[in-house]
Amino acid sequence: MKKIYGSASEALDGILFDGMKIAAGGFGLCGIPELLLAAIRDAGTKELTFASNNAGVDDFGIGILLQTRQVKKMISSYVGENAEFMRQYLSGELELEFTPQGTLAERMRSAGCGIPGFYTRTGVGTVIAEGKEEKVFNGETYILEEGIYADLSIVKAWKADESGNLVFRKTARNFNPPAAMCGKVCVVEVEEIVPTGSLDPDSIHLPGVYVHRIIQGDHEKRIEQRTTRAA
Repeated sequence: MKKIYGSASEALDGILFDGMKIAAGGFGLCGIPELLLAAIRDAGTKELTFASNNAGVDDFGIGILLQTRQVKKMISSYVGENAEFMRQYLSGELELEFTPQGTLAERMRSAGCGIPGFYTRTGVGTVIAEGKEEKVFNGETYILEEGIYADLSIVKAWKADESGNLVFRKTARNFNPPAAMCGKVCVVEVEEIVPTGSLDPDSIHLPGVYVHRIIQGDHEKRIEQRTTRAA
């Protein structure tokens, strides 16, 4: 099965459609699939629902799709770095489903494991719990959260072998593994592709069974919040 493609647009060919749900890895600007996001923007696919920890910043990450009004709904934990995100949400142009970070990661992971839902104490007694089933275990109230099943997963890894086994670099792993697991199709962008068998099996963070298409490309190393001090 061919997994390696020449470009982001080639890897997404035949997958994108209006109204689809996309799970995207990344945390802030760390580990985001920037090349695939740009290709989705260029394809003009619209009415999208994104499950992602946040939406990047105004001119990078999912923020570029907010600028072009291609996103209908965000399932997110944090929106504070994106002024356009906040503007669209407060004006009623963008639907938002707030989800605590740990719950978001588990909703993706559980779907990837074939688990349709799970109970958690996170969010009990808050707006997060509104409209959700509650159940008491050992005297404690829990709410039912449903797994996130996406039409497409887009993630970024450091290395991949030709079979799709992935290695992430340090904190850039973040939401990428669970996001990769929950999509019907998973497309990955990496910095390096190596021959199958050259990766240490104990160092593989996500097995290739979850990965359908891979691209290699040059990535911009942005710093979301640069803090310096006088010499």
